[in-house]
Amino acid sequence: MQEDRYSLPQRLLHWGIAGLVALALAAGILFFVFGYDGLNTTFGGAVTNALYKYHKTAGVLVLGLMLLRIALRLSLGAPPKLESLTPQERILSTAVQHLLYLALIALPVFGWLATAAGGFPVEFFNWTLPGLIGKDKVLSEILFTLHGLAALAVMLLLGLHIAGALRHWLIKRDGVMRRMSLFG
Repeated sequence: MQEDRYSLPQRLLHWGIAGLVALALAAGILFFVFGYDGLNTTFGGAVTNALYKYHKTAGVLVLGLMLLRIALRLSLGAPPKLESLTPQERILSTAVQHLLYLALIALPVFGWLATAAGGFPVEFFNWTLPGLIGKDKVLSEILFTLHGLAALAVMLLLGLHIAGALRHWLIKRDGVMRRMSLFG
């Protein structure tokens, strides 16, 4: 009998990535609303620098964990879609999932490259990672714009993903939520 749930490592990655993305998006919203100078004035230099450092760290972790998640998906597969799903639900859920995977790879890659092109350190905890590209102010601005657009795409796709999950859990009650649940 084929398992009707994702494997435990896949489920742990799902929820770990979800937590990291939530924290990184929250910090990104603060950056957008306050800007560096506003954060510095409001929270002080130490907090501002820590926010940037751990935002970058979360991004690098998301990138690495997403690559691992894709590798696990390719090697372990996924449980079969439930019979209760309509053809439209199957298409929409697959599209949202694939676009979310793509956006969660693009988002940290754009951030990494934008940071490097801006001449800023690409931090991972207390280490500085290679920038991968040289300093280029114009390119940095373009890449930061793409990073912001990718963040908006992630937020939109997460909204669709969460709305679908809540619909299956609270309205259809068809067991879809059990596939990715850490419990029971």
